Amino acid sequence: MNPIVRNIVAVVAGVIIGMIANMGLITISGSIIPPPEGVNPADMESIKENFHLFEAKHYLMPFLAHSMGSFFGALVAALIAVSHKMKFAIGLGLFTMLGGIAACFLIPAPTWFIVADLALAYIPFAYLAGRIAERK
Repeated sequence: MNPIVRNIVAVVAGVIIGMIANMGLITISGSIIPPPEGVNPADMESIKENFHLFEAKHYLMPFLAHSMGSFFGALVAALIAVSHKMKFAIGLGLFTMLGGIAACFLIPAPTWFIVADLALAYIPFAYLAGRIAERK
């Protein structure tokens, strides 16, 4: 396969796998750590209106979803990429981080979570995925 085409496939596949991992974990998060009483996690207005009811434990699954979305997306991209595997992994981490930044403006969250999420979930897990891919 042409290296350019393969690298394009790496990015597309990484984005898709990252999104699947993220949304999969977000989808099951309510069954692992139930939302506060009266909050409909599928309704953004319900989340915004009841933001004050959320405890620290309710942010564990979103953090895990963001870090695993970044990790698996970066891993797939780096494994498929012809060369510069770490650059592809970090690129996917930056892409997923853009989604996290957008979510900061759309979904209410405490400042401590936003800082921890942006600093620890995206790039560090993408870097870890890149390191794993480089070893293979």
